[in-house]
This record gives sequence, C-alpha cells and structure tokens, in this order.
Amino acid sequence: MEFSEYLTQKNICSSQFQASEPLLFQSWSESFNQLHPSSFTEQNKFIINKIRRKYPLKKE
Repeated sequence: MEFSEYLTQKNICSSQFQASEPLLFQSWSESFNQLHPSSFTEQNKFIINKIRRKYPLKKE
C-alpha cells in the first residue's frame, strides 16, 4: 500500500496535507514505508484524527 492510498483510506486529502505541512508529510511518509499500516496507525492515532479534521477528503 502506498502512503497516498493510506491517507485516502483515512479520509485525508494528501495534496492539501503535503502542500500545507510538507515536513510532517515527508516524516510520516518515511515512517509509513518502514512500518506496517496498522503499526503506523497505532503510533499516530491521535495525530491522524487532528490531520483528518484539518485536511478532510472531499467526497463527490
């Protein structure tokens, strides 16, 4: 699974997230590539919720 697919699954707009917080996006991307998606979610659970609220995925 790619990091952008993971963000979509978590209802986070990856383009907005990357444009607004490039350092955090890069850090998360690197961590995600080293961990299982479930482990990444557990380690960042509360932060993911904050990011989801800031950069919601637009549903059409």
